[in-house]
Amino acid sequence: MSTDNSSADVVIVGGGPAGRALATRCIARQLTVVIVDPHPRRVWTPTYSAWADELPSWLPDEAIASRIQRPSVWAKEQKMLDRAYYVLNTSSLQLFLTDTSAQFRALTARTLSPNSVVCTDGTQLTGSVVVDARGTDLTVTTAQQTAFGVIVDRALTAPILGGREAWFMDWRRDNGTSDADTPSFLYAVPLDDERVLLEETCLVGRPALGLRELEARLRTRLHNRGCEVPEDAPVERVRFAVEGPKDSSPGDVLRFGGRGGLMHPGTGYSVATSLAEADAVAEAIADGGDPEAALWPRSAKGVAALRRVGLNALLTLDPAEVATFFDRFFDLPVEAQRSYLSDRRDAAATAKVMATLFRTSPWHVRKTLMRAPFLR
Repeated sequence: MSTDNSSADVVIVGGGPAGRALATRCIARQLTVVIVDPHPRRVWTPTYSAWADELPSWLPDEAIASRIQRPSVWAKEQKMLDRAYYVLNTSSLQLFLTDTSAQFRALTARTLSPNSVVCTDGTQLTGSVVVDARGTDLTVTTAQQTAFGVIVDRALTAPILGGREAWFMDWRRDNGTSDADTPSFLYAVPLDDERVLLEETCLVGRPALGLRELEARLRTRLHNRGCEVPEDAPVERVRFAVEGPKDSSPGDVLRFGGRGGLMHPGTGYSVATSLAEADAVAEAIADGGDPEAALWPRSAKGVAALRRVGLNALLTLDPAEVATFFDRFFDLPVEAQRSYLSDRRDAAATAKVMATLFRTSPWHVRKTLMRAPFLR
């Protein structure tokens, strides 16, 4: 076994947005950082988006590619949301979070402990704190989100957007499906002034819809709306687990990002939360405190438990109930929507939103929601 004798305050395993965000905020506090990732130079390609009010103030304007002031949704009818939504500039985000003060090691971690990482080649890296930020794992038992999208010139999307800024969710059934089929929605957002992403998305499933099925639905939907996509249009394929590992952290290693439970299991969003929470964790490390406690106060644990119930509800809803459920959700005041979608430290507000949604839903939807707390 070889040993890397270079000391570091923090060793972060995983060089994605969560790992690099934490590294950036640790370095801002004069901590030394080593990032372990088998492919540190790999270019990020996913489209990352967030509600504007979720993003931390230290994120530069260059990291924002598109600003949508009032996105639209369609469940039972069209609604406009009074909450700004941003599409991130993936390349600028990666560049900004790749702090040259961090030491990158192109290695694959094998075992982690609170103060050391042993890699598959035998190299051992040591630090005062080890953080596992390797993202979620795809398994046959984890709930997943899948999507298939195409990127087209904005001029071609007029029949799709119809004068709207973006579709955050469009659940209409003009994608070739019936009320008996597992539903999927159209996500249509401008990536910049010239390009728009049109994506058919399975919000969550166990198992989720396959990419071929989603591609077929997307092409049917676009054709039905008079949008003919060029054969050489760039595509985006998405598949990831919305649940973190169910086992406890080995040796109490700190987990962060999607692997640490920061992904909202009912939406699949995690990047903005990881960016926002990086400061709390970095500050706790720099001050010699407990970063786990900083990340997971009791209220945050309560919100996480409630969100798992929400995930169970989504997995249990009959196909015909999904549009009704989201129609009721987007009827809620924007502050209530924000509480459920973004606030991970106010369990009372989250519970209030869920109770209101239950109370205002039709009886057939309520029967499904009542089963959700008892599902595993």
